[in-house]
Amino acid sequence: MDKLLDVRNLRISFRIDKKNTFEAVKGISFSVPRNATVALVGESGSGKSVSSLAVMGLLPEQTTLIDPASSVLFDGKEVLHLSTRERRAMCGKDISMIFQEPMSSLNPVFTVGYQIGEVLRQHMGMSGKQARARTLALLEEVGIPDPAGKIDAYPSQMSGGQQQRVMIAMAIACEPKLLIADEPTTALDVTIQKQIMELIAGLQKKHQMSVLFITHDLGLVGEIADEVIVMRHGEVRETGITQQIFGNPRDSYTRALLHCRPSLDARPWRLPVINDYMDGKAGPDVSVPQRERGFRPDDDIVLDVQDLQKSFWLREGLFGKREFKAVKGVSFKLPRGKTLGVVGESGSGKTTVGLTLLRLHQATGGRAIFEGKDLISMPEKEYMAYKRRIQIIFQNPYASLNPRFTVGQILLEPMRLHKIGANDRERTEMALQLLQRVGLPAHAYHRYPHEFSGGQRQRIAIARCLTMKPEILVCDESVSALDVSVQAQVLNLLQDLQDEYGLSYIFISHDLSVVKYISDQVMVMNKGEVVEIANSDDLYRNPVHPYTRSLLGAIPRGRS
Repeated sequence: MDKLLDVRNLRISFRIDKKNTFEAVKGISFSVPRNATVALVGESGSGKSVSSLAVMGLLPEQTTLIDPASSVLFDGKEVLHLSTRERRAMCGKDISMIFQEPMSSLNPVFTVGYQIGEVLRQHMGMSGKQARARTLALLEEVGIPDPAGKIDAYPSQMSGGQQQRVMIAMAIACEPKLLIADEPTTALDVTIQKQIMELIAGLQKKHQMSVLFITHDLGLVGEIADEVIVMRHGEVRETGITQQIFGNPRDSYTRALLHCRPSLDARPWRLPVINDYMDGKAGPDVSVPQRERGFRPDDDIVLDVQDLQKSFWLREGLFGKREFKAVKGVSFKLPRGKTLGVVGESGSGKTTVGLTLLRLHQATGGRAIFEGKDLISMPEKEYMAYKRRIQIIFQNPYASLNPRFTVGQILLEPMRLHKIGANDRERTEMALQLLQRVGLPAHAYHRYPHEFSGGQRQRIAIARCLTMKPEILVCDESVSALDVSVQAQVLNLLQDLQDEYGLSYIFISHDLSVVKYISDQVMVMNKGEVVEIANSDDLYRNPVHPYTRSLLGAIPRGRS
């Protein structure tokens, strides 16, 4: 097959200091045929994004070392030997890239129309009038509603899915031969994720492009990729056509990536992790006990939420304001030691429910009965005694930990504030025990958050919650941005803690596979309202509401 991109013996190292370097990519070779989609799959640190940035010429020159023997041929031309001017002319026109986070890739002070038009003026030499007409056509092609109105909108005025569509419009503006999509659906709702995947697949066929799709989720690419390349620790572990990779993976690491993600068909007592497959402890021949889920009529109810409401007031005109009802009369009961999953798209109100229960938002109406008392209406002074008993794990472990504090200080601060422990010596002992409980070594106590991976930071955030010995944990998208193997580790940890301490969870997520695995009951929200609530097995087996069916239908299932 004719190769559009041919990477040979690519070695990339980064300078750590004057004496030391780190080899991120270790002599990998792969190719992308013309008019085909190739998926580059691996966990964080595998070298997949670094490889794509080398193709685009976006790695920092001062700290990057590329082996002189490395070769990157694009359309028969050696890319690594191009001058900066030649590379700039190629990238954006013949090769373009969709980045992971559209909000940080789009300039917030320019309209989306100006930013797309800039690509056309720069690479195609269009006039302002021509660029605007082409931009309108591109916005319509990628499915932006009301292109004439959105062309003058700023990125902050658009949803995450719309921002990603703008990035795609910008990437295909010059009809490139190769489109590199670097984690374009990470942290998007399952329905938006499906739309973006279908959009990229449709554009690839329409424009006869080649696509290099980069992701950490092997199950995601099964429906669009022709070939799959699996990477780990800077090396290629396995390459093959998609049917072979999904049907008969040869490498144990590939099998691990396929099976670490929770399945809709089974609920193992513990999720397998990468090392289980590498050590032979997990696999198709290993019998795994299953876990039963569900709320029962005789369950001890720890939290009874009745008609919870939350409104925000939005400015309208010069002096006017308009009420936006984010949560419209939500009711549910949470038993002790059980998990309520809350699912829905962005804007459905699921996170607002969690934040309102913790009084991080002031409720507009409703009650939340905990031990016979209403958490919503009680005075702030009285609520202080209850605050430590209901805690939250936030979505982003990079933003939820104070970068100026050591892990020890992060764990000690809430214990001091709530007077847990007789003195700092006793609190330190408790903190060290908690670090061990969440799977972190004792020397982590003296280190700073930036010295840890995303999964380790989430473990620190969980340990911080446990310092206050809570009875209810609100998990707000707490595993959505993690690699599938790290996600499995954190889910296993949460389950272990629930089994040991009898914790109750409100598990908020847009990932329905994860929710099915960990939840006893699932509450589906849409536009601030509960549209369906049922035990997880019943809801997934027989969804009643059309919105629930649409969510379940958007779950990526790969290829059989």
